[in-house]
Amino acid sequence: MDINTKQYKRCTVVNMSGRIDANTSPELDNAFKEVLENGKNNIVFDMSGVDFVASRGIWVILEAQKACKQANGELVITNVSDNILKSLDLAGVKHFVKIFPDIVSAVGSF
Repeated sequence: MDINTKQYKRCTVVNMSGRIDANTSPELDNAFKEVLENGKNNIVFDMSGVDFVASRGIWVILEAQKACKQANGELVITNVSDNILKSLDLAGVKHFVKIFPDIVSAVGSF
């Protein structure tokens, strides 16, 4: 598992590879919190390298969106595989988090 962040003018891109499960979700949660603590409240979560998301990972995404909204920002998701998109849809995430097909449109949404 690897987590990287890249700062843009209007948002921060958080990129993760590997699985988001009970073992790795705390690291993702810390990455989101670190971005917010640095005063950046717009986050693009690039899931191009993610191959599995457990329920704990979905919870981390929703909590990060809640924290962004409280800071007058937003978390959006991009580059989601079809299988993960189905899981996010079943969990109802699509009602709370915008999902973009590519990083250009996600970053451009800010």
